[in-house]
Amino acid sequence: MKKAAFSSLPLPSALLTNLDSLGYHSMTPIQAESLPAILDGRDLIAQAKTGSGKTAAFGLGLLASLNPRWFGVQGLVLCPTRELAEQVAQEIRRLARAIDNIKVVTLTGGTPMGPQIGSLEHGAHIVVGTPGRLQDHLFRETLNLAGVKTLVLDEADRMVDMGFIEEIVGIVRACPRNRQTLLFSATYPEDIRKASAQFLKNPVEVKVESLHSADHIEQWFYKVKPETRLDTVARILRHVRPASALAFCNTKERCKELVRELQAAGFYALALYGDLEQRERDQILLRFANKSATVLVATDVAARGLDIKDLDLVINVDVSHDPEVHIHRIGRTGRGGEHGLAMTLATDSDARRLTQIEDYQKAELTWAEVDELTPAPGGPLLPPMVTLEIAGGKREKLRPGDLLGALTGDAGFQGSQIGKINIFEFASFVALERDIAEQALARLSGGKIKGKTFKMRLVG
Repeated sequence: MKKAAFSSLPLPSALLTNLDSLGYHSMTPIQAESLPAILDGRDLIAQAKTGSGKTAAFGLGLLASLNPRWFGVQGLVLCPTRELAEQVAQEIRRLARAIDNIKVVTLTGGTPMGPQIGSLEHGAHIVVGTPGRLQDHLFRETLNLAGVKTLVLDEADRMVDMGFIEEIVGIVRACPRNRQTLLFSATYPEDIRKASAQFLKNPVEVKVESLHSADHIEQWFYKVKPETRLDTVARILRHVRPASALAFCNTKERCKELVRELQAAGFYALALYGDLEQRERDQILLRFANKSATVLVATDVAARGLDIKDLDLVINVDVSHDPEVHIHRIGRTGRGGEHGLAMTLATDSDARRLTQIEDYQKAELTWAEVDELTPAPGGPLLPPMVTLEIAGGKREKLRPGDLLGALTGDAGFQGSQIGKINIFEFASFVALERDIAEQALARLSGGKIKGKTFKMRLVG
């Protein structure tokens, strides 16, 4: 079937030219299904998995109706997590490159209010934020939503799961009644349907195929006993030897227990769950994304908004309560046309949930024996990178180029040996190839960066 071209849409020529330069020539299914209604000004309920192109769908809708000459908030996007908000804002900025002077402001928790208030005082066309921080700005009267034309609720199901419904209601009431509302959700259970009914006017409903083809993501199911579940995760890791694996648990307690066992067995594993402080969450995600930890063990709520590229393996340590959530979990691997691998552990008590997954997939589950999980050749499963933490960041006016220059200049390392560099308000993080990490720490500790000496340490 021929894919629809963006040029078939009533989009401004500048947006179409920019889409072409970004390599966006034909629409994904969710874009083809939703953009005509969005550009027609209709309210929308769109059900689509992460990685389907939904951000570009609502991003183009926001930009198409924007008046660049008026520096008031005309578009508002609500996201469940800081990570997703930053990804969405970055994508909208890319889409807006051809329009002069479009300002996109990100308002999320875990960062100081002062700079955010300053950005809003200078005007913003589009605001992307998390419900808690947006409500804080409304309470302080530093955010005016009276001019919002389009409101987007992204990953609505997880915002409700995370307990944000009251904040969402308050934010929606601060927007004009005659706005356009676009709701995007990976799943659309009855509680979301009821909660969203008060926000939407005669919405168009769109749902694109959420299943993953067997030649794209390879799935295996293993029957385990409750007492062998965690040990089986270690067997899988020794068998597959992934560079990056995401393991899903249904509870925070299971996450903590599994990470303790994996660390004791010599794996570089980190836990991500709902009530971590933002700074802890940032560091955990950073270490996993820059390849200095092999396994991220997470609950579904905590993992929302993550966009981790090159994920070799998803392990369902617990079978999910909802078959749509199962599909969403395994869709984290096999991105960008790559082959994905997902392994699910099940006990006798999971029979009903497994039947639901089978019915939803319209395909029988593929079972394998735990005994077939034999260790692959190789020594300990070590991450390729180690993270260097530097006690200085934006406050000290550090930039990625400063750190890269210090490492490739006097320290004498190759640029190819340096991975991702992330700079926060008070700290910076650099991914280093494992075999140079200790040497890099010694050389940088003994020198200066931008004429200053900084404390630093290796954190994994």
